[in-house]
Amino acid sequence: MSIKLIQERFDSYRCQSELEEQQAIREITQEVVLAALGRTDFFKHAVFQGGTCLRIFYGLNRFSEDLDFILRQPDIRFELTPYLQTTVDEFSAYGYRGEIIDRSRTDIAVKKAFLKDDSIGKVIQLKYAGRTGPFGKIRIKLEIDTNPPAHGGFDLKYLDFPFVSSVVIQDLPSLFAGKIHALLCREHIKGRDWYDFLWYTSRKTPINFAFLSAAMHQVGPWQGKSIETDLDWTRAELGQKIRSLDWKAVAEDVRRFVRVNEHPSLDLWSEALFLGQLEKLG
Repeated sequence: MSIKLIQERFDSYRCQSELEEQQAIREITQEVVLAALGRTDFFKHAVFQGGTCLRIFYGLNRFSEDLDFILRQPDIRFELTPYLQTTVDEFSAYGYRGEIIDRSRTDIAVKKAFLKDDSIGKVIQLKYAGRTGPFGKIRIKLEIDTNPPAHGGFDLKYLDFPFVSSVVIQDLPSLFAGKIHALLCREHIKGRDWYDFLWYTSRKTPINFAFLSAAMHQVGPWQGKSIETDLDWTRAELGQKIRSLDWKAVAEDVRRFVRVNEHPSLDLWSEALFLGQLEKLG
């Protein structure tokens, strides 16, 4: 019965390619992980954030890879592995054979671990997978910031797949602030960041400036400068960034994370488009 739930969820994606099948299984696996974590006390300590959070709870229409979390309160001693072991035990009921690889270091605040599985692709019916080679392992990266910026806002949400569970997530203004921090401070350019920027600005999402200021103080070119971000500062800095980018390359970077029917929109990515979206900040 549990494997049937996974199959039905997979069929609902109506995949049109091998890549879409791989992404669908990855996303379904992410939801199983979250639900399993919700059966522990994990969300008494942690908050879900990032692109996968937007996809699951707010309908962001792009593929996502990682599960990103922050602690509610700083605790450098926090460990992911005990919670992931519980997740692996839950996996078995749904046809998975999970493996945990912990890449955390005691001297780094962001703890990293991977969940891997090579069995789910063998127990559900696929249409395209295997045409270009054997179906690979599903690999889910989990990260948790054990020393998060202050002033983040939280919401309680519920999953109903594969069973009902509760998940604490960052609220939208804090999620947008975190995305702006990534846009301005990430060392490499990610098309997914700018795809998400379009999503936020099209909805006129407000920004948690207190959280953004705290994040800027912690990491990036403004580290330790205690700047107070506001709308004018954010527009000015994002405007400089937008004018500096090769938009054809940025669009190409995100192409594999969006469905084929969205590809024509990527051809419209340009400095003018994003400067226009920037005016919607408010």
